[in-house]
Amino acid sequence: MKNTIITIVFCSLFQMVTAQTYVPTLKNNTALHYVCKLHGQTRTLTLTTKITTDKLVLDLDTKGVKSNIVIASEGLKNGNALSFNQGETSEVIVLPPTETFFMISKSAYQDLVKNKKFVYNNTTYVLDEKTDSNPVEIDGKTVDALHVVAQIDETEMWIVKNQDYPLICKMTKNPLGINFTLVKIEDN
Repeated sequence: MKNTIITIVFCSLFQMVTAQTYVPTLKNNTALHYVCKLHGQTRTLTLTTKITTDKLVLDLDTKGVKSNIVIASEGLKNGNALSFNQGETSEVIVLPPTETFFMISKSAYQDLVKNKKFVYNNTTYVLDEKTDSNPVEIDGKTVDALHVVAQIDETEMWIVKNQDYPLICKMTKNPLGINFTLVKIEDN
């Protein structure tokens, strides 16, 4: 009887803990709300998704700047560099097939899961397997994310455990002075 009670208590606790984490997904018209620290300034930024078979378009809206950032299917699959474009150069920005925006590619994500590291922008990021003391939370739920640290500098990223769209939900200590945190997700 004692073992049965302990088992029930353990299962209940496990269910409560796992129920509090979640993996954000992208659909058409999903709005991703970020708070960005850009060279000492704080800005809000919204990315609204438009998903097609051959590309992902992120409608960027921040402080009067509106642009469409186009990520080609090749970039989503095999990209190896982040674009830090701030949307100020054009209304439509088509990224090169090697670049992604606010996410890593599927192949980089697979490398991270399989080898516990990946290379992006010629920088190796290594999985930090220690218990995360600074998780990303949205609506009171902890985002199920992988925490990585750059080997060349102190850049840290938290990448959503989503093999289809591995969003970067948080970036800190970026030497470019561009840091951000995902604070809200809306499916419209």
